[in-house]
Amino acid sequence: MTKKIIYQTLPRLWGKGRFSDWDEASFNHLHSLGVDYVWYTGVPRHATGKDFVKGNPGSPYAISDWRDVNPYLADDPERRMEEFDALLARTHAAGFKVLIDYIPNHVAPDYQGRICRYDWCDGDWTDTRKNDWSSPDTRAEMLEILRFWASRGVDGFRCDMVELVPPEALKALISAVKADYPDLLFVAEVYRKENYRRYLDDVGFDLLYDKSGMYDTLRAVCCHGATARGITWNWQWLGDLQPRVLNFLENHDEQRLGSPEFLGDACKGYAPLACSLLLNTAPFMLYFGQEVGEDGIEGANGRTSIFNWSDPPELRELYRSLHGGAALAPAEAELLVRYRELFAFAKRPAFAEGGTWDLTYCNENAPGYNPERHFAFVRFSADEAWLVVCNFSDTPATVTLSLPQELRSLVPAIPENITTTAPAWDAAVVKMI
Repeated sequence: MTKKIIYQTLPRLWGKGRFSDWDEASFNHLHSLGVDYVWYTGVPRHATGKDFVKGNPGSPYAISDWRDVNPYLADDPERRMEEFDALLARTHAAGFKVLIDYIPNHVAPDYQGRICRYDWCDGDWTDTRKNDWSSPDTRAEMLEILRFWASRGVDGFRCDMVELVPPEALKALISAVKADYPDLLFVAEVYRKENYRRYLDDVGFDLLYDKSGMYDTLRAVCCHGATARGITWNWQWLGDLQPRVLNFLENHDEQRLGSPEFLGDACKGYAPLACSLLLNTAPFMLYFGQEVGEDGIEGANGRTSIFNWSDPPELRELYRSLHGGAALAPAEAELLVRYRELFAFAKRPAFAEGGTWDLTYCNENAPGYNPERHFAFVRFSADEAWLVVCNFSDTPATVTLSLPQELRSLVPAIPENITTTAPAWDAAVVKMI
């Protein structure tokens, strides 16, 4: 089984903001990162140009028509569904599968259709109205919506805020649609760790965000001085759930790594990236522009805006460089090279499907090793073994680590001890066999 990489993109911010901008050059870029799925965010038609809309053109999560796509994404708005079908065909021909959003909790106030809804919204989502899942019409319509998109060739759905919807309704929905389309991938946005197993084992989702686990743990280590031992604790807590969680460091809800509100420098993201990407067999999600250090400055609070037309500078330069324009600036080019290297590691057998051995417990007092700011682990398969040392500190770390007998009995060719250096806020990835 190959480790799956999901690439999230808002088509309205790529190139000229049209479906057609996802072309051969764009797909070649994804191939260079080992991508398997493209999550096209903001495809189903959402509310725009109304007094209740947040920003201009508005939020992709305030759906006004579940059987249409946004006209602004098409070169010829009158033929927008044909252009979306062509995008699906191009994406599949390039070797990728396609995810789109599925939003079961709410629709826009001006939604026209069989979904019954209340005259109120959750939280501050004032551009939406809460769906009434007690209604048979809502349940029937939601099933038909999934079938509509699956019949066009969509390969899966990133499902928004599922904890706000009755789980038994989602279970019935997934079961019913998978009876017709068994290979569909359902990815759940779940935040409460105590709900992880329920939504995977009972409700039937294929993957769910490990936001409250890996993401929050790494965020705390990077930004709040939390101990790197928290990575071990989350890894142990997940146990057999590891292959079914989705790791990430950025998405449309979270602050950019390079933003002042997060690391302030995308180059400091190598340590958390190596940890999140390489520690276990979990799939990983990459947010467009992350690989060249997009910092969210054009948005708000370190986030690329999902409400307004915007022009993220690094994203613009990435698109131009892929389409014959000026080369990336040296810093962005170097970042992209490093991302490609790390994602190439993720596809190797030891990382994609092999075992994990956390080294902290047997190296508490190892020379140069600080369990508060360093995290080391081994990934191994039948044919290879790799040491990864992540350094979450401002100074380089030269460490001499012991490899325990239990591990060496599984991988006999590895040494008893190994010394390596991880630069500040970086990671060393060392092949041992």
